Parts: sequence; structure tokens; C-alpha cells
Amino acid sequence: MTSAKVIQRKRLEEKLTRECGPLIMGALHDSRVIEIMLNPDGRLWLDIAGEGMRQVGKLNGGIDSMLATCASMLNTSITFDDPILEGEFPLDGSRLQGLIPPIVQAPPFAIRKRASCIFTLDAYAEAGIIRPLYSIPDDLQRYRKGDCPSTWGFFHPIDAIRAAVACRKNILIVGGTGSGKTTLANAVLHEISLLCPHDRVVAIEDTIELQTDIENHVLLRTTETVNMQRLLRATMRLRPDRIIVGEVRGAEAYTLLKSWNSGHPGGVATIHANSAVEGLDKLAHYIYESRDAQNFSPEMIARMIASAVNMILFIEKMAGEQGPSRIVREICEVIGFTDGKYQLEPIKEIQHVQAIA
Repeated sequence: MTSAKVIQRKRLEEKLTRECGPLIMGALHDSRVIEIMLNPDGRLWLDIAGEGMRQVGKLNGGIDSMLATCASMLNTSITFDDPILEGEFPLDGSRLQGLIPPIVQAPPFAIRKRASCIFTLDAYAEAGIIRPLYSIPDDLQRYRKGDCPSTWGFFHPIDAIRAAVACRKNILIVGGTGSGKTTLANAVLHEISLLCPHDRVVAIEDTIELQTDIENHVLLRTTETVNMQRLLRATMRLRPDRIIVGEVRGAEAYTLLKSWNSGHPGGVATIHANSAVEGLDKLAHYIYESRDAQNFSPEMIARMIASAVNMILFIEKMAGEQGPSRIVREICEVIGFTDGKYQLEPIKEIQHVQAIA
């Protein structure tokens, strides 16, 4: 970046900071805040960890100018004819969605903040988000020493997740809006960095939300002209050991499962659904959006999914007296597809399959 562009960028950042004002900037700097939302009536709402939604004030205009500045810094525009802005909030990389008239009476926006740190699997266990399901005496310590026996049993589900990572199982993380799918995916990526530090990882997202401390990694993101499916095809030539997709939401599901089934095991992806089985059904729906899969029967698609997806983690957001909380409701292994149903079993052991060289 030339010095002139650096100066211009700094001026735009200062302008955007002024347009945001103290309420928005304060929320951006508050580590407890998960999401910042403005409604057309000017009321500003925050989703605060452990507390849920809270109205914190009212803004009196200027949001259209703020969104225009964001658009300029993202090298795009938001206009009467193109009134939707989506991308990364220029000040910190958080996910931004903004709208202006005529599709709304006044501009609303939502800023989903990036996590300030990686919430590890141990932290999930300590917080009770992932709870013990079984107590099986076994060789728990063996995989931590690099040994990969034919069958692993576990004292705690987080050790099953770690074993799945070490054994290059493909993990699908399922959950509803705001359930914490990406945060859980970050925890799984952290385990890859610890258990398989020499793996090369390529991750693909619409907006950069994944965080990883994996040394050998490439982060790709879509644009208006380069979609997820095209990036997945390009990924195959980047020599990945593992392929990660921030959120599956279309025809790229077919390309992803083909890659997982053909020499790139150990992947992670998230999908929006309300149960483990519903996550697999949603995958099937997305696969049919691919022209290459139009002639496949439902059973062919289901068997492909059951072969490619090895473990499902379903995380749920729940309301409570102390505010909303999250719990990993299902941790199950995909055994297969028979008699028109997916065969899922709660995790108690993992059969090790030698990774494809």
C-alpha cells in the first residue's frame, strides 16, 4: 500500500470512528458483546455474553453515512439501486450486514463481532457446554502420546473430538443462528494445531471469522465474482491436508464432500440446522443445488453424505434465568445410511481408519 493510500485509509478510519460514535465504539471494545444491532427506529441493541439482548440507547441519524463509509473502505457501494451491504466491518474485521431505503424505512445494521480469543475444548468442558456422557476405562492417554489404536474409548466427549481430529475424521458442526458454531469450529481447529501441527490447512469463508494458530494454513474468502464452489475447486490445487469451510450454504456442499471422500480427510465445516439429522438433510438439499448432482437419487446422496461425514457436533443456544447459554446437545458418529435413515450413534468410542496418504 502506497503512502497516499495509507493516509487515505487512516482518514477513513477516523471518519468511521466519528460516525459510529461512543455507543457503537464502546460496544466494539467490550469483550462481553457478541453482536451489535441497530433497528430502523434508531434503537441500539447488544447481544451480551451471559445476559442476552439489551437495549443500550438510541441513535439519531448518521447511519447511512456510516454505511457509505464502510462501503467505500470495502471498495464497493451501497445505493438506492443496490441497498444491501455485507462484508467485514473495516475497523476490526467483524461481520457486517447493513441496509438502506427503499427496502427499509431507515438504515438498520448488524455487526457480529469476531471472537477475541479461542475458546478451547477444555474451556467448553469447564463451562459445562460439553458435558460428560460416558465413563469408560480405557487407554485415554494413548492418543495424547501419538498412538492410534484400532478402537478408542473416552472418559469425556472432548477426548472423542480430539481423537476424531487425530484420526482425520470429517467433523460437521451443526447449530442455529447465534448458537456458536464458528466458536466451536475454532476450538476444533486449535486441536488440529496441537495434535497434527504439520498438517497444511486451507479454510474457506464468506467473511473471515475462523481463527487458527495452525502454522501452515491458507485462509480464502469469497467475493461477488468468486463463490465458495470455485474456491473449493481452487483449494484442491493448493495441496491441502485438510479442508475447512466456515459455513456450507449452497452447491459447494457437493464439491466439499467429494474432496472429503477423495484423499482430503480430517475436514471441518459448519451448517445451519436444528439437530444432527437435520444437518445431514440440509447437506442433501444443498448438494442438489449443484448441477453435477441433479441426476443422483436421494439414496445416492445420502450414502455419499454418510460416507463423508464422520462426526456431528450439534450446539444449541438456550434461554435461561441467568441469560442465554449454550450446550453441545449431540455428539455422534455417522455409521451409515440404511433403510432410508441415517445411522447415528452417540460417541463412546471411535474406530480408527488409517488416513489416506
